[in-house]
Amino acid sequence: MALTFPNRSRSYDEAGQYLHFLGHNGMFEMLFLIEIEALANAKPEAATAEAGYLATFDASPDSIRDVARKVYSHGRKNVYQPRRPQRFEQRTSKAFP
Repeated sequence: MALTFPNRSRSYDEAGQYLHFLGHNGMFEMLFLIEIEALANAKPEAATAEAGYLATFDASPDSIRDVARKVYSHGRKNVYQPRRPQRFEQRTSKAFP
């Protein structure tokens, strides 16, 4: 089965300084974490930092999920997180090593 994202929700964790979202492969659920520094267009000047980060994610969800699929293809884990902050570019897959 292929990795899908039927649940479009995403959350901001202020303490951990990352956004997270879920992917599914059949009955398996994986957690994807994105450090906020990895979001190229993060706008902390938005009403709140959280709103800015979520808006940035919402502006490029397909690109982010494409990167998540690529990372997932390298082996199944329960949690996926970049090793170092990198930028998400719209319609590219440069965010994860």
